[in-house]
Parts: sequence; C-alpha cells; structure tokens
Amino acid sequence: MDSCEDEDLETFLQRVNEISELVKDMSSTDPAVRERAMDTAELRTAPEPCTAPEPRRAPEPRRAPEPRRAPVNRTVINSTSPCGEHMNAPYEPNQSAEDFMKVLEKDAEERRKRRQVKEQRANALKEEGNEAFVLGDYEVAVRLYTAGLEQLRDMQALYTNRAQAFIKLKRFKEAISDCEWALKCNEKCVKAYVHMGRAHLALKDFAESRLCFQKILDVEPQRETMVKEYLTQVDLEEKKSLQEKAVWEELGERKQEAMVIPSVLQKLATPDQINLYYCGGVELLAQAVKDAIGQTSFRLNNGFSIISGNNSVRRCLTQTSKEPHSEELCVSVLRLWRVVCSGNEENLKVLLQCSITRDQIARLLGSRGPAIQQECLSMLLTFSHAQHGRRLLIQNFSGPRTLETLMDCVCADTTAGSTALALLVNLAGDNKFRVQCRDNFTLCFTRVFEKLLRNISASGPEQLSSFISVAGAMCLDRVISNRMANSEDVWRISFSALGRCGSPGPRTILYPLLGLMINIAAVPNLCIQDHAVPGCRRCVALLSDSDGGVITRAAGLLSAILPTSPAATHEAVEQGVVKRMLKILKEAGHMSSRYSIKVLAVCTTFNQQACEELVTLDKSKCVCVCVCVGLTQG
Repeated sequence: MDSCEDEDLETFLQRVNEISELVKDMSSTDPAVRERAMDTAELRTAPEPCTAPEPRRAPEPRRAPEPRRAPVNRTVINSTSPCGEHMNAPYEPNQSAEDFMKVLEKDAEERRKRRQVKEQRANALKEEGNEAFVLGDYEVAVRLYTAGLEQLRDMQALYTNRAQAFIKLKRFKEAISDCEWALKCNEKCVKAYVHMGRAHLALKDFAESRLCFQKILDVEPQRETMVKEYLTQVDLEEKKSLQEKAVWEELGERKQEAMVIPSVLQKLATPDQINLYYCGGVELLAQAVKDAIGQTSFRLNNGFSIISGNNSVRRCLTQTSKEPHSEELCVSVLRLWRVVCSGNEENLKVLLQCSITRDQIARLLGSRGPAIQQECLSMLLTFSHAQHGRRLLIQNFSGPRTLETLMDCVCADTTAGSTALALLVNLAGDNKFRVQCRDNFTLCFTRVFEKLLRNISASGPEQLSSFISVAGAMCLDRVISNRMANSEDVWRISFSALGRCGSPGPRTILYPLLGLMINIAAVPNLCIQDHAVPGCRRCVALLSDSDGGVITRAAGLLSAILPTSPAATHEAVEQGVVKRMLKILKEAGHMSSRYSIKVLAVCTTFNQQACEELVTLDKSKCVCVCVCVGLTQG
C-alpha cells in the first residue's frame, strides 16, 4: 500500500458523506437551504490562516478601497492527497449527485487496479523469498520479503514468512515485530502466534511464549494437540534453563562435589590409556551423576563429546576393538548414558542428535554379546517410559528396523526378550511408530507369534499375553488392522492359539487374544471364512468358561464369525448355541446381551432349527430377537 493509500479511509468516507449532503442541499428547491449550502462550501474551500507571525512593516499610505468581487465557488470533493494527487474531480456547480458518485466509482476502480498490480509484484517476490528460504539463504529471503512489503504493506504472509527467516538468523526481536504486524493485518493469524511464541522461547521469555501458544486455541480450538506440544517445549526449555543456572551457581561456589564431574571428564580426555582406565573413569562418572544438576553439569562440561570422541571408547562401541575388556567398557558407557539421560530431555536430545551415536546404539541393539544387548535394551527402555523420550526414539531410529530387531529379541529365549517386549509395549502406544511399521508388522507378528505358540512353556503365558497386547495396540492403525484382517496366516495362527489356550491351557492368553480377534474381524475380509467352522466350535466351547470376560469376548467373536459363513451358523446351532445365548441374556450385562442378540438374530435368520429352539425355550426372547432383526415369523 503506497503513501496515497495510507490516508485514513474512514475519515475519507466521512468527508464523502458530508459532501454528498452538501451537493443535495445545493440542489434544493428551498432558497434558504441553497444559500446555507453555498456559504458552507465557501468556508470549506477558504484557505486556512497562516499561524506564523508576519514581520513588522512600515505603515503604507492609505489607498482607496477596491471594488468588491463576486465570491468564487472553490468547492472540491477532497483536498489534495498526501502524494499530491487529487483523489476526486472538483465539483461543478451544475453537477448532479449521480455524476458525482460516478466520479467516486471511477476513482475506486483506479485504486483497485493499482492494488492488483502491487499484489502481483508482492506475490512474485514472496515466491522468490520462499525459494531462497528452502535453500537456506535466509538473508536473501529477508531482502525479498522486505521488497514485497514495499509493494504491499498489508500482506500478512510476507510478515510471517520474514519472521520465520528472522528466527533462522537468530534475530528474534525483529521476528516478534513482524508477527505483531501480521496480527494487525489479521488478528486470527495462527502462524504469527506460532512464530512469536518460538521467538520469545529463544529469548527465554517463557511466560510470553506460553501466552502466544495459548492464544492459538482462541482462534482454532481444534489445534489442542499442536499447542500441547509447543507448551511442552516451553516447559522443557525452562527446566533446562533452571538446571543450567543451578549448575553455574554451584560451580561458582566451588563446591567439592560440583568439581568431581569436570575433573573426571578431564582425565577421560587423556588419550592412549588401557580400557580398564577408561572403564573405571566412566564408572566414577556414573556414580557422580546423582541428580538433574549432575546430569546438566555433564552436558555443560562437554561430557558427550569427550566420551564419544575417545578412540578407545569408539572402537568398543563399534565392536571393532580386539583389546581386553572391550565389552566391559562398552557396557559401562551404555550404563553412563542411561544414568545421564534418564529423565533429562535435553541430555537425551543431545545424545541422539549425533548420527554416529545413533548408529552405534542401533548396532549394539542387535549385538551378539548378551551383556551389551541387555544394557542397550535397558537404556532404551528407560528412555521410553517418558512421552518425550519415546518421541525422540521414534524420531531418531528407523521404525521398521527397530521393530524387526526387537521382534528377534522376543523370539530368543533370553532375558533380553522380556526387556525388548516391554520396550515394544511402550513404542506401540505411539501413532508415529505404528505408521512407520505398517509395511512389516503383519509379517513380523505372524513369525514371532507362531514361534512363541510352539513353545509356550518356555516363553511363558505372561510374555505371550504382552505380545498379543502389542498387536492390539498396533491394530489401532487402520492400515495395520486391514492388513492383519486380510492375512491368511493371522487367522490360521489365531484360531490355532484359541484351541491351545483354552482349558486346561494357559488361560491368561485368552482375554487379549479374543479382543485382538474381535477387532480385526470387524474389518471386512474374506480370509475368516476359511476358518469360520473350526473357529465357531472353539468359540462355542468357550461359552462355558468360568470367566465372565472370556464368555463375553467369545460371544463377540462368534457374532463376527457367523454372518460370514452359513456352514458356521449351522455348526453353532448344532453345538447348542441358542440355549447358551439365552442363558447369557438372562445373566449377563449390556455388552454380552448385545453380542447374544446378534448371534441369535443371525442363527434364526439362516437356520430354521434355531427359530424352533428359540420359540420352544423362551417365547419372550423370541419376540425380542424378531423385533431386532425385523423377522415376521413368530
């Protein structure tokens, strides 16, 4: 917007209204009204008196008075604009109100065309700035966005884009100023609040940062998840700042305990020592780090770089060292990292941001050394207990590769299998991990599930139950659930497991297994038909179980199987399912009753014997089922 358009439009429009009334009065049939209008027009066009004092002059001789001139009508629609252009044409004495409004419309059209040209230039500069931003040329991006704003000063996107570039250049105050201007253009600009919150966070103004992020919810309440993540970042940064402040204060007081960590790190930086020397130093560090202050002191004293940069340590972590005590040193370093990063989000972020360290941990996860693998799994399990830790693990490690490694650990009959399974339980609760593992989860599940079932006594019912729970959590993803439902192997192994886990088998597996099968049976598929008859027999057998939860889930799975197979329906009726469903209806709760009515409805729809049994056993229940499915027979 140029300087001509910076004039207050509201004042301008008010003047237009006044002039329109004046024009109407000048055309009035009432001579008095016309006279007042002419006087008003004369006053409006009269030049303002000069306020500066004039210099004194000598008195001039008195002259004869000049003849009086007729008044000149200087009425104009608007005074000269700030840039020296007339905004409208002058009013002519004989000009009608209609002609006057046409002049205004012409002026408005000219303004629109000028703005359209400026918008095109501004948009072109914005696109060039975006290209520079993507390439990392933030200075160039700022110059291009600024040039765009010179064309159009009320373009919100240019302000927010330039603010983002300013943040990259660490010019945070300028970014905040641009966000404020963007909000003047559009008070509901979410990007402005986001960038302003980030800039305040970088300046460690945590209260203002929180306020900016919270204002997003006033504009778009559905952004609650995003706002929660930003507020978590603010909390973490504030926590980090307070911890660092405490460390510097403690070091400033020169407390003996505060000097232990820097002293040990200095000794560990000494090159060409034997592995036992470094192993002892790392163990001392792990003992010295007792709280958050110790963890922060380790980071501020460059502990991660000193440990990872040590050649002996690096060879042990990559498992290329043939020197004595290499395994002990590797285990000690992993234990140190676990102690240093446990509950400390900033330390964990620093550890995982190093690509070399990430690769080392990924390799150690599949190490053939049992002690190394167990310590690596224990470390990752500790990190995964916190939501932020899980997120960092998922962001920094390949989901499919991690899944396959952990599944291999679960298959192995070792202590590491339980730790790997616990880690899988934590990761499966995160949607990003589920999305990453869509392509390989079904194959991994069937391979491991079948192996665990073959040796239930060795793996233990608890471990198998936890593994099924992992599958249930992963099936919350629509793609995984669809692939599981359409897998022949999944149904074959699952129905086989039902037969092996029933009485007198390991019954603790039944409850999660039935729940998993109900969920995937809800997905339309053809694979279940091939296993419907034997599956139906096993479900009917479980209806006599002593556990009410197992009975409810068996009825639920049966209600999903029967509609897919008339043969299975006939088998269920022959097995006495009608009588058992009626018993459940009399004794069970809402969910069991719902499943029972669905089973009876399917049976009576496709099997005449079921209808006769229902009428004979309980006419009132027969009416209820008939109403539910719209049957006409009594």
